[in-house]
Amino acid sequence: MIEAFTRTHFTGALRLFALAAIVALAMPFAAACAATPAEDFVQNNVQKGLTILNGNGSSEEKREEFRNFLLKLTDLKRIADYTLGPVKNSTSPADLAAFEDAFREYAFAVYETEFTKYSGQTLKVTGSQQRKADDFLVTTVLVDPHAPKGEDPITVDFRIFGTPGHFTVGDITVLGLDLAITEQDDFTSFLSQNNNNVKALTANLKERAARVRAGGDLNGK
Repeated sequence: MIEAFTRTHFTGALRLFALAAIVALAMPFAAACAATPAEDFVQNNVQKGLTILNGNGSSEEKREEFRNFLLKLTDLKRIADYTLGPVKNSTSPADLAAFEDAFREYAFAVYETEFTKYSGQTLKVTGSQQRKADDFLVTTVLVDPHAPKGEDPITVDFRIFGTPGHFTVGDITVLGLDLAITEQDDFTSFLSQNNNNVKALTANLKERAARVRAGGDLNGK
């Protein structure tokens, strides 16, 4: 049952999350005037990510530096907890912590696989909206210079939580698709097929991370 789930459910959503995050971090940022602290946060961290990926040092050194950078930038614990949905409330602290660790490691495996694939594109901030005192939506477009003529750029929106100096990325929306919600739906589907067994989901994530790192594709083959 677990293996049947792997090809068609949460990989697609988490892969899309990783794609959006890495594209945002790895692309040169278009010349634009960031008008708000949240927009500045997106712009500045794109530049930091680009500097790391194009810097000196071995692949392992850059991977480790990039990994540490992502830990500071993205609230993976918050995202992991959200994706469990209501099951989180009945999960033991130990099982929840194990799931969060597996989620983080799988996300890193996907990031590490994907981040070298994107170059020459431009992420342009187009605006932002403050929803609450500590909740912002920064809107961007991803412009591909190699895209067919007339093709619209991809919209990528970042949900930013916190206050200036303490921002984190809490969610990403690509072409109107909310990735955290999509992942939650996929995990819920998995859990419903496995008697809400969070340990099974955790084990599945670990297996998939190992396969990706071993050179398999992002479907865990």
